[in-house]
Amino acid sequence: MFNIFGSLAQFESDLIRERTRAGLEAARARGRKGGRPAKLDEKQVREVRRLYWSRMMTVDQIAAMMHVGRSTVYR
Repeated sequence: MFNIFGSLAQFESDLIRERTRAGLEAARARGRKGGRPAKLDEKQVREVRRLYWSRMMTVDQIAAMMHVGRSTVYR
């Protein structure tokens, strides 16, 4: 009896995984992408890198200027 319930639970889990994967692929086909939106665009990232490597400003100053956290600057 427990084996039957276990195999049904495994089958249901496989179906959920398959439907989730199909949904994600369909969303990608429509041009959607998952995850949190980026805080900085490419131009801002280049500016942060330029300021960081030139040592003109501290990380705290760069973060305040870009309205992001210190970890975002380091990332």
